[in-house]
Amino acid sequence: MRYAFLVETYATERVKVVSVWSEFRDEDLPVRLREDDPRGRSVQEQMVHQCVSEDLWFRNMLGIDVGAPPLPKQEVRLEFMKRYAEDSGKRLAALQQKGEEWWEGNTKFFDVQRSRPWVMTRRMTHTSHHRGQLMAMLRMLGRDVHSNYGPTADTGGLMQNHAPTIYAYESLEELFAGEGAGGKKTDLPGAGEKAVTERPA
Repeated sequence: MRYAFLVETYATERVKVVSVWSEFRDEDLPVRLREDDPRGRSVQEQMVHQCVSEDLWFRNMLGIDVGAPPLPKQEVRLEFMKRYAEDSGKRLAALQQKGEEWWEGNTKFFDVQRSRPWVMTRRMTHTSHHRGQLMAMLRMLGRDVHSNYGPTADTGGLMQNHAPTIYAYESLEELFAGEGAGGKKTDLPGAGEKAVTERPA
């Protein structure tokens, strides 16, 4: 199917969201970039936004309703992860059933008409944007960061130095089992003496 790449991308992007959320601790949820500046979302507000925003986009723009409230009853880290994983899994299953005729149709994007592939691409880049904000917050909190796309400073540094890609967990099933047991992420080697940026100070 011509648009399978969009479905495949969404399948990996939803895992990346949950993986980044797993890097936080429960006490991190109220943290915002500057405590006296409400313009920057807290970690909890980022999770709320992801769940609510994706639900609205899929229901209103793509006609995919998972029939569940977008937010967990208890707004704690593990429950956010479970709620988003379940709902996004249902969205993925719905997308996998769509044929080319559906994909090639137009839909309403706020107050304009756009193609469904355009809307889906924008949805995933929107998600990636917020995930990047959260990864920056992890650094500000001094947390380790496993791979999300490729190597990080904690997995060995730069790609050109042959740093490995190391995911916290190999699957969502392992993630929930590990986090439910208090956290059993893959150990990280760190970068050692190697530079972790292209312009080290």
